[in-house]
Amino acid sequence: MTLDLTVDELLTSTRSVRKRLDFDRPVPREVLMECLDLALQAPTGSNAQGWQFLFVEDPAKKKALADIYRATGTPYLDMPAPVRGDMRDAQMDSVLSSAKYLNENLEKAPVFLIPCLEGRPDGAPAGMQASYWGSLIPAVWSFMLALRSRGLGSAYTTLHLIGDGEKQAADLLGIPFDRYTQGGLWPIAYTKGTDFKPAKRLPAEQLTHWDTW
Repeated sequence: MTLDLTVDELLTSTRSVRKRLDFDRPVPREVLMECLDLALQAPTGSNAQGWQFLFVEDPAKKKALADIYRATGTPYLDMPAPVRGDMRDAQMDSVLSSAKYLNENLEKAPVFLIPCLEGRPDGAPAGMQASYWGSLIPAVWSFMLALRSRGLGSAYTTLHLIGDGEKQAADLLGIPFDRYTQGGLWPIAYTKGTDFKPAKRLPAEQLTHWDTW
């Protein structure tokens, strides 16, 4: 069952959800697979489809992944926030509070998604990096849109990948580290309410250039 959202409403209300994830409501596998089937329609370079998607439901593995995440996440989130001199500064307390909440409660999410892509782009030139990640991230964003339209939410996180965290996660989950790169970790749950609104963003006019920088 999907929410009654227009395309524009879906695009402007699909948030990184942390504090409003419902940790107590199970997420059926058939809903996840329905969302993934839609996500796999996303573009992929040369139609390679080199992606693999690993869902984690096992409580012990979720806890181990959360510990890997926190090993980097806790010191990172305790660092002083950057000062940008615009509207983003006023939002930083809320952003940090939300991120710290997820850091402390990550393993409570009913399921994690770790999308992987064939190959290791370590040290590759910028052009190759762009092509590589452009063959995975559109599918994951489509997955998040499909979740939102069904009353679920998630957050795009990468903290568990820092340092040797990705290798630890690969060993834990049996991911062939030398052949596949992890794109992040998405905690997934139904959301507490579905009334998400557009976020406050810098105006497009401030970020747009025509013909030259």
